[in-house]
Amino acid sequence: MLNLPDQPLLDKVTLIGGCARLGIGFDVERALADIAALPDGSWGHRGGRVGVHNPAQAIFLRGHAPAEGELPIAERVAIAHVPYLRELIEQLVPAQPMRCLLAMLPAGAVIAPHIDRADYFSKTIRLHFPITTNDDVWMYCAGLNYHMRPGEIWALNNSAEHGVVNAHAGQSRIHMICDFLCSPALVGLLSNADRGLGRSDRAIEALLSAGAAQARRA
Repeated sequence: MLNLPDQPLLDKVTLIGGCARLGIGFDVERALADIAALPDGSWGHRGGRVGVHNPAQAIFLRGHAPAEGELPIAERVAIAHVPYLRELIEQLVPAQPMRCLLAMLPAGAVIAPHIDRADYFSKTIRLHFPITTNDDVWMYCAGLNYHMRPGEIWALNNSAEHGVVNAHAGQSRIHMICDFLCSPALVGLLSNADRGLGRSDRAIEALLSAGAAQARRA
């Protein structure tokens, strides 16, 4: 996994808490048009992700999956097909983009709770851009569950235990997930973000526990 020796460790509890909804958003229809323009065969694989991420499909726009080693963070072929998503990465968020991917979580799938522990993760801010979702998708982080709606942008404390449930019987979920180096302008967005939007739910947490047990058996 790529290290960032010149970057400071981040106090994500102070900067984010669990999950925090930023005061900026994006045009869902334009994002969907970009995804529809991806070449045939773009989906259908994990993009090099392993472990708890096995249930999800992925398309990397920048960088590589951690399991692929210390490869440089550079643009991937797919980013040429998604100009609006590229605009979000490079212009909307006031910080240097790092790894970025599209992640599709199929109906009924669970990403088991886990912590991203590598040096890279402790020095970057992870943002989620929900593009397609449904009322049965929940992001779990630090003991609470969050519903992220299309067009919103959320910061996730991936240095805390986190996971995802898509409990819908037929609809997948697509998020663009991007890591950014911290900047004063991004800190400003985080300081004004909406917090306290998570809730405890035993039914959701039971699904996460079942997903974790299944991941251990795999």
